[in-house]
Amino acid sequence: MRRGSWRIRILIGLAIVAFAFIRRCSNQEENPYTGRVQNIDMTAEQEIAIGLQSAPEMAQQHGGLYPDQRMQALVDAVGNKLVQQSIARETPYQYEFHLLADDRTINAFALPGGQIFITYALFSQLNEAQLAGVLGHEIGHVIGRHSAERIAESGFWQTLATGASVGGDMGNLVAGIGQNTLLKNGRGDELESDELGVLFMIQSGYDPNEMIKVMQILKAAAGPNRVPEFQSTHPDPENRIEKIKEAIRKYSGR
Repeated sequence: MRRGSWRIRILIGLAIVAFAFIRRCSNQEENPYTGRVQNIDMTAEQEIAIGLQSAPEMAQQHGGLYPDQRMQALVDAVGNKLVQQSIARETPYQYEFHLLADDRTINAFALPGGQIFITYALFSQLNEAQLAGVLGHEIGHVIGRHSAERIAESGFWQTLATGASVGGDMGNLVAGIGQNTLLKNGRGDELESDELGVLFMIQSGYDPNEMIKVMQILKAAAGPNRVPEFQSTHPDPENRIEKIKEAIRKYSGR
């Protein structure tokens, strides 16, 4: 009986794993704006809905929106200029730029579908070109569909871990492999967004070398005790600087 039960467990586990791979293959699609093939299981409309639904909560977590409308107007002007001068204008996403009141946390991030945020703590350290670099990077996340891809990839690895757990008590091992893979892919997302940000800056008339200064600001903000690259979803600023220099040479011809 126990041998029979073990065989049934293996068969069920294999079926779950097979389902995960079949579903993943059926969700493969080429991103028309980056040319990269991705595992995506939601539509652009769903991405927009997630972003709009999550935006108020994200703003609340950072003390709400910054009250000075002149500063918000500058963020809007730079962000909209980047959109209008790049492939972002061809996408179905609804780009909205939010200046957060948080004056302690140096951060910027994008939600699926075009909701983009920057904290006042970071904004206050940037000139206009550097602001363009940050917002261009976040637009790159939206166009790259990185959040949607991470959601789909997380689901894939969770299903694999379930199959491995049912079939052979190896769920923790597979889950660990999945976490490392997602970390690696997350760093790739950052580098892709850096490159797109450089391109958008050039197309909008900003000096892309200001993106390098942004990396130096981020490095200084992290301090000497920053998390090693292999443990972080973000590449080390020094590595990002080298990739940004490559992108500048690629898109500006120098």
